[in-house]
Amino acid sequence: MANVVDVANKEAKGTDKKFTVVFVLGGPGSGKGTQCAKIVQHFGYTHLSAGDLLREEIKSGSENGTMIQNMIKEGKLVPSEVTVKLLQRAMNESGNDKFLIDGFPRNEENRVAFESVIGIVPEFVLFFDCSEEEMERRLLSRNQGREDDNIETIKKRFKVFMESSLPVIEYYNSKEKVRKIDAGKPVEEVFEAVKAVFTSSYDKVPA
Repeated sequence: MANVVDVANKEAKGTDKKFTVVFVLGGPGSGKGTQCAKIVQHFGYTHLSAGDLLREEIKSGSENGTMIQNMIKEGKLVPSEVTVKLLQRAMNESGNDKFLIDGFPRNEENRVAFESVIGIVPEFVLFFDCSEEEMERRLLSRNQGREDDNIETIKKRFKVFMESSLPVIEYYNSKEKVRKIDAGKPVEEVFEAVKAVFTSSYDKVPA
């Protein structure tokens, strides 16, 4: 039986377009989703979430989706390459050439897989920096009815984010690609800072 990576390879098409990619990272409750929606509206990017793509693939009932579901049921991590192939397919099918990739790469293995499979280095990494206290407060007060928004789970999610995503941020920081946003401020103030980042990155692109 083919393994999950083989199936993903079979289902993904090669990337032959020139894509602009911005990775969006931040802890749970840092406001990534809200800001991504505003960036899409103002700057015409397509917003891709690795988690959403995995969930959609499972729902689709494809061979790939069934394998992903089985791995998750068995408590295994979905291989980085599989997630990357889903992102690659979504990029190829979107008709756009500018992407916000949200909550990815979650760790160094994701980062290496993305750069080696898709062959794209991100334009920059948008990092929503927010204190643990503020993220906790937001997650506990939002009324989305998410079961994972209790204090123990929030602390666990924050710890996982710190341990796995910070090395990715440090790596890109060494390449001068991290744009850090103070995400503890009100939504509109945060977006003003985000707009400044995107506007200055456009200024650098040769006409």
